[in-house]
Amino acid sequence: MPTPPSISDAEWDVISVLWDAVPNALSANDVVEQLAKPKGWSPRTVKTLLNRLVNKGALKFEVDGKRYLYRPAVNREQCVRAESRSFLSRVFGGAVGPMLVHFVRNAELSDIELKELEDALAAAKKSSRGGGRRRS
Repeated sequence: MPTPPSISDAEWDVISVLWDAVPNALSANDVVEQLAKPKGWSPRTVKTLLNRLVNKGALKFEVDGKRYLYRPAVNREQCVRAESRSFLSRVFGGAVGPMLVHFVRNAELSDIELKELEDALAAAKKSSRGGGRRRS
C-alpha cells in the first residue's frame, strides 16, 4: 500500500468533507458550501485546496458536464495512520508509551474512552505475553 501524501491542516478539512460523503462524489460547489462560511474561506480558497489535493494524489475527479466531481483517492485510515506516525516521531521521538501517558494525564476522558483504553492495554498486554509484539 503506497504511503499517503502529506496533507496540511486546511487540506485535511477539505478531504474530510469528501471522506464523509463516500461513496458519493461531491462537486467543488458542494465542498465550498460546507467549508467557506464556517472556515471564513472564499470559494477560490476551497477550490485551490481541492486542486492541491488532486495534484498530491489524495483526490481524484471526474468531469460531469461543466462541473468536476471529487472523490478521495486515499482512505481516511491510511492518512490517520501516516499522520499519527509523523506526530509520534516529531513530538515524542517515536516513543508510544510517553505519548499515551501524556494524553491520559492531560486529556479529559469519558468513562467510555477510559474503558476503551483499558481494553486496548489489556489486549496489548495479552499479545505481548503471547510471544510477539503488535505493530500498527
